[in-house]
Amino acid sequence: MDRTGWFLHGFLFVMTLFSTWFVGAGGVDAAQIAVLAFLEPEAARIFSEAAMNGLLYMASIMSILLAHEMGHYVMARRNKVAASLPYFIPMPFLLFGTFGAVIVMKGRIRSRNALMEVGAAGPLAGMIVALPVLIYGLSMSPVSPIPDDALLEGQSLLYMLLKRVVVGPIPDGMDVMLHPMAWAGWIGLLVTMLNLLPIGQLDGGHALYVLLGRKARRAVPLVLGALFLMGFAWSGWWLWAALIYFLGQRHAEPLDQITPLDSRRKVIAIVVLVLFVLLFTPIPLQQYIA
Repeated sequence: MDRTGWFLHGFLFVMTLFSTWFVGAGGVDAAQIAVLAFLEPEAARIFSEAAMNGLLYMASIMSILLAHEMGHYVMARRNKVAASLPYFIPMPFLLFGTFGAVIVMKGRIRSRNALMEVGAAGPLAGMIVALPVLIYGLSMSPVSPIPDDALLEGQSLLYMLLKRVVVGPIPDGMDVMLHPMAWAGWIGLLVTMLNLLPIGQLDGGHALYVLLGRKARRAVPLVLGALFLMGFAWSGWWLWAALIYFLGQRHAEPLDQITPLDSRRKVIAIVVLVLFVLLFTPIPLQQYIA
């Protein structure tokens, strides 16, 4: 890789560090407090707390994303597939502070077994980091009355189970006020779920393809139709459906279409699809109305 390539990867990584810290610290509100911090001691204390929240969120979400992308990268290199380092996407005015990261595959994968390894390594590696981050974050999160017009995170089966185990029963009208690390862990689960949608170039699409072969193409209109219908409950699904429709409908087809999937990779494929069910969140975000 030439110096320009290294510079671009490093620049995007550093900018994403900043954008996730910025959002985790409170965004524009934190910036305004920072200006007052030079004049008022109380503002300086508030900004110090906000800056620490930003650091905790930044370290947590970037660790999850980095684990996910490096899982893909390491397995791609192991299977002799040329792949770029991760391109992180900073989004300082997005709720999450980033639009994730991608690696670019520069060659076709040789077999179904290799495709399964490369596709599954990302979400599994990301989950290895996301779960302890989420569990620790939940243990640090207080249970309080839900404020009017609060933005509530969606509930997957796995997330509901972890909340029940870590926090315990939550009375009506109250909820967990997510610690920055818990928020990052929840986003890690959401990002993994989105990547595991069983369609096209997504990790879940790879798992479906290695199990069904070219028959997996039949799922494309079904998944897109389901995303469109779910958009009436959460409009973000329409954006996701549009991105898949224009950019990622086609499956990544390996060169060897004859050699069957071995038993170990079949188990991995099934585990990945079961993980999608456990993480599926029909309404990722919604406004609370008392």
